[in-house]
Amino acid sequence: MGGVAGRGRSVLREWWRGGLALLLSTLICVLVAVAAGGPGVLEQLAGQALGSRLEQAQRLAPGVVHSARFDPEEARIGAESDLGADLDGYAQAIENSTPRSLRGALVHDSTRVQLPTVRGAGAALSLVYASDAPGQEAYVAGRAPRARDEVVELAVSTRTRDALRLRVGQRVPLRAGALENVHAVGHVTGIFRAAGERRLWREQPLLARPLPGVAGARGSAGALIAPRGAELLQSQAGAELTVHWNMRLALDGAGAARFVGERGEREFRRAMARHPLSARESTCRFGGYGGKSCLIGVHPATELETATELPDVFEEFLRRWHQATVVISFASASLLGVGLAAVVVTSLSVVRRRLPADRLLRARGASAPGLALGRAAWNAPAAALGFGAGCAVAGAVPGASPAYASGLAVAVLCWLLLPVLTWGAVRDRAVLRERAPGRAGRRLVAEAVVLLLAAGGVFALRARGIDGAEEAAGAGGAAGTSGAGEAGGAAEVEGVAGALGPDPLLAAVPVLLGLAAVAVLVRCYPWPVRLAARWSGRGRGVVGLVALSRAAKEAPARGLALLVLVVTLAGAVFGGLVSGTLAEGRRSAAAWEVGADASFLGAGRDPDMAARLARARGVRETVAVRQLRVDPVSGTDGGRYGISSLIGVDAVKLREAAGSSAAARALRDAGLTGGGRGREIRVLASEGRAGDLLTFTRHGKEVRLRVAGPLPEGVERDPALGPVRGATEARQHLLLTDNGDLGSFAASEFEESALLLYGERLDAGALRSLVPRAAPGTATGELRIRTEEQAEADDDGLIAAVETAHTACTALAVLLALLALVLELLLSAPARGRTAAYLRTLGLGGRATSALQLLQLLPMVLAALAGGVVLGLALPALLGPALDLREFTGGPTAPDRRVDALFTVALAAGLCVLVAVAVAVETWLGRRRGLGAVLRLGRTDD
Repeated sequence: MGGVAGRGRSVLREWWRGGLALLLSTLICVLVAVAAGGPGVLEQLAGQALGSRLEQAQRLAPGVVHSARFDPEEARIGAESDLGADLDGYAQAIENSTPRSLRGALVHDSTRVQLPTVRGAGAALSLVYASDAPGQEAYVAGRAPRARDEVVELAVSTRTRDALRLRVGQRVPLRAGALENVHAVGHVTGIFRAAGERRLWREQPLLARPLPGVAGARGSAGALIAPRGAELLQSQAGAELTVHWNMRLALDGAGAARFVGERGEREFRRAMARHPLSARESTCRFGGYGGKSCLIGVHPATELETATELPDVFEEFLRRWHQATVVISFASASLLGVGLAAVVVTSLSVVRRRLPADRLLRARGASAPGLALGRAAWNAPAAALGFGAGCAVAGAVPGASPAYASGLAVAVLCWLLLPVLTWGAVRDRAVLRERAPGRAGRRLVAEAVVLLLAAGGVFALRARGIDGAEEAAGAGGAAGTSGAGEAGGAAEVEGVAGALGPDPLLAAVPVLLGLAAVAVLVRCYPWPVRLAARWSGRGRGVVGLVALSRAAKEAPARGLALLVLVVTLAGAVFGGLVSGTLAEGRRSAAAWEVGADASFLGAGRDPDMAARLARARGVRETVAVRQLRVDPVSGTDGGRYGISSLIGVDAVKLREAAGSSAAARALRDAGLTGGGRGREIRVLASEGRAGDLLTFTRHGKEVRLRVAGPLPEGVERDPALGPVRGATEARQHLLLTDNGDLGSFAASEFEESALLLYGERLDAGALRSLVPRAAPGTATGELRIRTEEQAEADDDGLIAAVETAHTACTALAVLLALLALVLELLLSAPARGRTAAYLRTLGLGGRATSALQLLQLLPMVLAALAGGVVLGLALPALLGPALDLREFTGGPTAPDRRVDALFTVALAAGLCVLVAVAVAVETWLGRRRGLGAVLRLGRTDD
């Protein structure tokens, strides 16, 4: 029977050793897959985020707009002209001129010709030819407009039909409105249903729903016409019309991923710069600057003009993606660090299991290097299998080819850990158990080196972040904003080029900071534990004294477990902090950009539209905000004050509309509401003392500014100032006054003006009917609605990519950390078991044994929680300019940090549950194990 039991134990030991080998192979597979496949996964995430950003930018307006102005036809009406076919030919030529790298992605979306309004059916009619008009299936009565001599065929929506009381077959006289000299007959040929999310209804909302007149004014409505109808009205008016060929860049994740990375970035900029030139050459070979030397059929036309915001969107995405890679790199580096720690713990388990046999071999004459080489040979199949499996997993990731060199480096490192640890365990000094006199000194040196490396890594990362920010600012200032892909932002893009590649500094800093935190914790946390042990020793029980004393004594041996827990917790807390900050920061930035429930930028340039918006449905209050650029000097010594933004608001109205406004409160407290009656403009200044005099010259005359007081804290972040401040570059100083003091300035003198619209029940559809989302290059006012801006902020693909990467890395790191912690507890279980066994021989009960085990591990757990949480919360401050979250969110300043308290508490609770389960298992095993299996006479190693 004893022989059978012995063979069973032998089989169990062999299985355990084989299980450890399989575990090592699995860990190597995971780490190789992360190191080799990480760039491919990162490229896919970048592609998905870029595709989502481009789609979002083109949701309410086309991405690229080619336009041309054309005169009435020169031949007899209808004899040689088919404007519809001519416009389609132009569209085909434009699409065929798309560069090869964008072919199939940059496609023609629609052709539009919008006429100035005419009077008809008791309303101001906006007549539009749209190639993307709904088909016959959308018509509830009649048909779409067609070409017809001397008659303009019209098609209206069901809402327009009901509002204007129209019917199919009705003749509508068309008279001059904004389009002069018009005297034609319109014929209603169809009624369509404007349903669904068609782009045409968003870009031309009057086609879907008319607007009633206000204060006796005519209502507004839209109608579809055929190209022939546009020709007829143009010929009568002798007017110049503009045609727009709208293009959209549709890239899925894989397609967009091609343009991420240094080579892809250059290709995208080159393609976007080349496309307008190719389109111009393909549509008008003999064009000239100015004049109408081209032809659209028989219509003299100008050369194509191209407007697009896609290059600017792309540059903005690159800047934000550069910051995203910092967060993702930290997550992946933490994952690799925890994984390597798990490999170390697993290797230590193998060494511990083989240590008695290895010491026997050493006693028989075997050398330590020989045993280490033998262990390397034993571990080689596991490392090779893990490397092959990891490469296979990395190769399955679509996108860039795997980084096999990085995977090989990780596999070799994991393979070498076991022989190195074996050599360290069986070398002469370890076998003879000599106490080296300089051991404490070597530990101090090692800790000092770790602290210096961590400080150097953080300093280098911060310095690189500052340099990158300065280069980006310089490049951004030189970059053009119009257009067609100028190379002005090239330096900025080069500053973020290669962000997808491995960054050794970013990868090293999290692990170095974790090591530094562990070094500090191991030095610090035994002190309060020893004090607690002394306090516990004053009582009658021995559990607290023994447990806490051993916890303090074994603190250096807990360094590996502390490292795993600290790095995992710090990475998780840091990622949760960044995710919460970005989500809330984007919403705050959206509120800053809008300023109110809605706002109309350019109110001074289009006062009529501003007045119509103020009377729109749901608008309760309106507040005017205006901004001047001034460069004042001191009125006393003539010293230059600095370029400043002089902003005027209607303080009383703003106080009534938004009682929490810091700007309105500051003006009221300073007594500046309603404007002054003197010759001086009273202001609150971001820098200066009450009573200071500033002057600047306007139209040859001196304008005096009297500082009434300093600008209170919080005014610069008031959302009411956001629309005008965000429309210009940041200035050195801010001067705030009431609009009443700026009454002498003409509307054209203001750099920017905005009308803030307040109302709990704003009708966004009615507002958009008045001011559709402007296409690129359109010199019209811009309407911003808070609900739309916040919806775009919540649908940010880049933040989603960061959260996805962080969640995946954190989940895998937590699993590896749990594995490493369990193995480390198993390694130290024999020592704790012997202590419990000694006390059991003295009469210690089962519950007291469990309490002993728990108290012995509790200080390490609390230290890990404190170190991990503090390090995770401190990482944004440590990184400084290397992590600029304002690039993600926008807004006046960096977003306030939002700690995910629930996530942090969940992590801490999970760790405590894990330790409690480990203690319960150890207690159960201890009860099943006889004292003779633990206690051995003559042992002196504990």
